Amino acid sequence: MVSSTPDPATCPHCPSRHKIYPLTPLSLLFCYSNGKRRGRKKEKAKIKEKKRLEIFGRGKEKWGSYYVIPPPWPSHSRPPPPPLPGGTRPRRRRRSQDDDDEDRIEPLDLVDQSTDDAWGAVVGLEEQQRRHLQRLHAKGVMWKHPEADGGSSVVFRLSHGGEVSSDGNCLFTASQKAMKATREVDARELRRRMVRRFMEDFGSAGEEERDVINDVIRHLYAPDLKAGWGIHVIQEVKLLAKKDERVSLDSAIDELLKLGMQRELAAESIYKERCISVSDGPSWAKYMLISGSREDEYDIITLQYTEEGFLTIDENREGHAAAFGDDIAIECLATEFKREIYVVQAHGADAMVDEENCVFFLPHRPRTRICEPPFFLFMKGTGWCGAGADHYEPLIAHPLSFVSQEKVAMVL
Repeated sequence: MVSSTPDPATCPHCPSRHKIYPLTPLSLLFCYSNGKRRGRKKEKAKIKEKKRLEIFGRGKEKWGSYYVIPPPWPSHSRPPPPPLPGGTRPRRRRRSQDDDDEDRIEPLDLVDQSTDDAWGAVVGLEEQQRRHLQRLHAKGVMWKHPEADGGSSVVFRLSHGGEVSSDGNCLFTASQKAMKATREVDARELRRRMVRRFMEDFGSAGEEERDVINDVIRHLYAPDLKAGWGIHVIQEVKLLAKKDERVSLDSAIDELLKLGMQRELAAESIYKERCISVSDGPSWAKYMLISGSREDEYDIITLQYTEEGFLTIDENREGHAAAFGDDIAIECLATEFKREIYVVQAHGADAMVDEENCVFFLPHRPRTRICEPPFFLFMKGTGWCGAGADHYEPLIAHPLSFVSQEKVAMVL
């Protein structure tokens, strides 16, 4: 590597003694008068010249019989080196093995770099959750097709797909991003397709299966308030009020107020009497179509109870409340798109689980044949019972090259 030369310098090999620019570590100098060159070895010089021209787009400038590739910085930006005593030229230092070691470019493992902080920017995670998710991202999870004869499998690397709005439509918005669906299939369209799939399956089911589905819906949205208090502190009852009947409902509530009844008790009485209870398949389908927009046919009314009795009411006066997706909705989405859906739950320290078990996968299989790879949804649990489970976020699944089963973080 050339250290420096006086400014200006003269070529010691040419009789004409042409004036040339000072040499710098990044500039190359060729002498065409006598076929000799100054700088590094010929092959390295050609490679350097080609790369510099591609990067900086600078041509050659002719100075006498010299062709000089100027450095990317102005010549006046680097002060000339001080002259040596006696006006002698500094000697060129012989290139050593250490210089070659410094210039050698080590190959980078881009895969390992991408896993270093894949979950670092995700908010709301505790350290044990973050570490476990980083390990899943680094090693991948293996999915085996449950219906394939040859036991075909795919290894996925799971990364966070970004935040989605907490407007009640998060299941469908997150599913759209996780499936990488086109823009034509938005969250509302996913709702409609999911409900249509549910009604087709519900209509073709036998009487016994329909009774089981109705019992599950009734347990979720119209629970028996005499039981369940060993698990829940507050239980909710969902009702559906038609948008065009809100005025008549308010008038009926005002009539009870004139009789001296409290406002919330009067509203509870009227809504329970005149609104639709979400307690079976058809009412669940009407409930799940509600996205919190003006085009909805119904508004959601929520009654909250404690073990002591009625607590409060959410009348949803603005009509912005949307129906949160539940496990029935996820199964219908899986059936509609003929692929498995895995909900990845990550629980924190308050869930009283160790780090190895703080993340687990909840599978939802379609009721039909599986024709596509699965997609994944992320749920941040903040308590032992999965508090915060109403909000879903997308996970982007990146297929990896073949990895043996012993090296992956988890086999689904």
